[in-house]
Amino acid sequence: MATFITIFKNSLKSDRNSQRELYETYYGYALKIAFRYIPGYDDARMVVNDAFVKAFKNLHRFEELTAEESLLEFRFMGWLKRIVVHTAIDVLRKSNREIPEVPFDSELAEQHFAPDQADAGLMYKELICYLKELPPAYNKVFNLYVIDGYSHAEIADMLQISVGTSKSNLFRAKELLQKKVADFFETKKL
Repeated sequence: MATFITIFKNSLKSDRNSQRELYETYYGYALKIAFRYIPGYDDARMVVNDAFVKAFKNLHRFEELTAEESLLEFRFMGWLKRIVVHTAIDVLRKSNREIPEVPFDSELAEQHFAPDQADAGLMYKELICYLKELPPAYNKVFNLYVIDGYSHAEIADMLQISVGTSKSNLFRAKELLQKKVADFFETKKL
């Protein structure tokens, strides 16, 4: 199996096999990110595919080839993550829609997102479900701030809201999630 740096350099040269290998290697990672923003599996897959198209078109702009190979892969993952998040936000903005209520698909979660430990997997599934139950504005801000590490100023710019609204939405999202998690553990005690 080729190293990341070899696959990356060949992808820069538009080698389709290397691009396919890069896509297949990071597809699950990108889908996991997209699924936090886009509720439907098919829509999330569309976002991932669009993000990879953007990534391949702009691969030459990723100027990290001087970095150590071990760091290059992590930097690439961060770069790809940013593209997926922005693509998801753009899709939501362009369609001018809020995130609809979509029932949690536990089979999909097990297939792509379950951690190794059984009890952690159960809690992970519950947390994803709780995130999906948040009002759309809270969901987006929580994902962008807590999970993806954007600042409130960056979130405000991306979502076209004020910094104060971003902070308020995050506070309310945390309150709702804390209540849901507390209720979850209360029912586990019974």
